[in-house]
Amino acid sequence: MKISIIGATGFVGKALVNEALLRHNQVTAISRHSNQLPQHARLITATGDITDVSWLTARLKGQDVVISAFNGGWQNPNLYQDTVAGNRAILQAVKNSLVKRFIVVGGAGSLEIAPGVDLIDSPNFPAEIKPGAEAVRELKKQLQTIDDIDWTFVSPAAVLEPGERTETFRLGGNQLLMNGNVPAKISVEDLAVAILDEAENAQFIRQQFTAAY
Repeated sequence: MKISIIGATGFVGKALVNEALLRHNQVTAISRHSNQLPQHARLITATGDITDVSWLTARLKGQDVVISAFNGGWQNPNLYQDTVAGNRAILQAVKNSLVKRFIVVGGAGSLEIAPGVDLIDSPNFPAEIKPGAEAVRELKKQLQTIDDIDWTFVSPAAVLEPGERTETFRLGGNQLLMNGNVPAKISVEDLAVAILDEAENAQFIRQQFTAAY
């Protein structure tokens, strides 16, 4: 497949690039700093501003799948505004490019911890990342109104950390996965496995899913 990965030099983005190349896909890595990625015969790097819709549209045309791992930057004082603007530009570029398969890497904040109650709305949710999590939840709600794109919204486990690629994890829908009384974990490497599995097998069209140990 031809896969474009937006946010390709971020924590999740790098793992996605590695996993996509491992599976012998043709990968276009899109980021402000994509030239930092190591060279690979099946890797095309595209360094630019994703809020430039015309530029981004040109990078996405002809792709089979677009995966967005865009992050507005957790230390960004304008986290909410920049995340909303970035996601809006990415969605418009996907529409303009006519690519039908679009996978968004969101956060765990939009997973339910009780019927109708999202993790982001819990009193212990970290205040410093709440603006970004709220912006991403808004994107999920927007995607849920779209029926002409085969979108999937992926939420990692509540704890996402560096680790190993085990290919052994469980999948869930829109509810936070737990291990007993504590939120479950997953490595970023296995999250990438789950996302590329979805790109290949399309089990969650126009749905949210999560992955955890």
